[in-house]
Amino acid sequence: MTGVSSEKEATALAQATGQEDDNNPTAAQGRALSLLRDVSLLPVLVLLIVAGALMSPVFFQSSNFWGIGQYASSIALITAGEALVVMIGSMDLSLGGTYGFAPMLATWLIAPASAFGSGLNLNPYLGLVVLLLVGAAVGFVNGLLIVKAHLSAFIVTLGMLIGLAGVQDGLVNGQTISYLPTCFSYIGGNFWGPVPVSLVATAVVFVAVGLFLRYRRAGRAIYAVGGNAEAARAAGINVDRVKIGVYMAAGVLAAMGGFVEMGRDGAITASQGYNEGVIFIAFASAVIGGVSLLGGKGNMIGVATGVLVLAVVQNILDLKNVNVFWEEAVYGLVILIALVVARVIGDRETQT
Repeated sequence: MTGVSSEKEATALAQATGQEDDNNPTAAQGRALSLLRDVSLLPVLVLLIVAGALMSPVFFQSSNFWGIGQYASSIALITAGEALVVMIGSMDLSLGGTYGFAPMLATWLIAPASAFGSGLNLNPYLGLVVLLLVGAAVGFVNGLLIVKAHLSAFIVTLGMLIGLAGVQDGLVNGQTISYLPTCFSYIGGNFWGPVPVSLVATAVVFVAVGLFLRYRRAGRAIYAVGGNAEAARAAGINVDRVKIGVYMAAGVLAAMGGFVEMGRDGAITASQGYNEGVIFIAFASAVIGGVSLLGGKGNMIGVATGVLVLAVVQNILDLKNVNVFWEEAVYGLVILIALVVARVIGDRETQT
């Protein structure tokens, strides 16, 4: 029985990722559609680069491109987390809260009272452990409430988002902590030559997540669960464990993104995350990057492209000194367009 179960699980995983038969026309067609989704944003990205060059002479300077990469790094990490959750057919709004709360709590524990910290003077490296554990813990609680208690993912994560933002603000009474030890600011704020350390670190994370999704059994199980949870369960996949694990991984990635953003700014503010609306940018980037709202489809190449598109848009708006309120309007429009595009792609896939 164990052998049969393992064979069924392997078949389900292979079908979910289109790896069941290289000579299968259906599988080949699925890979072609996947490749098309991956590169569909490249013409848009090229047009944006051309537009940026025409609008500002500063745009094509190398320092500006590295600046785009540095800005995109923190957004890319939280987007990777959101993408994983969407791949299982769910959503996690609380990642925007984790993005601010996890680095705030870690910094608060190590900062002196005179710098609006707790005064505990926790070792900075223990603070890093706390930051990652907070991300995992928030994801674990979300997973239990959604998967085991069968509560609405939207309501649970929205409540968690608001709650985390409130605790983050309350810890420092709305103040900013500028006391950052070297290990807290190095990745987000330093460069190796002209290259931001954050960009290199984010690229490593993306490659690792991409390889995990593609080649590890647990990674392929994410696609299987998102594509058809009941079929995955019948094939022997522990669906609940996969979902909870994804929520935890997403929380850790969001905490890492907030950590990078804190290092880039050289401080952690009470408004980081929730009040910045970062979760909406992350969600838009994931969907634009080809992650299906129906679950079961998406990869890190597409997600990275989606992040770059919005990062270039942000850079162009900054160079043109566009009012921040209009920036929010542009992002809102991008989200709406992304939802329409995702629906069109989904309909086409259903018909093939």
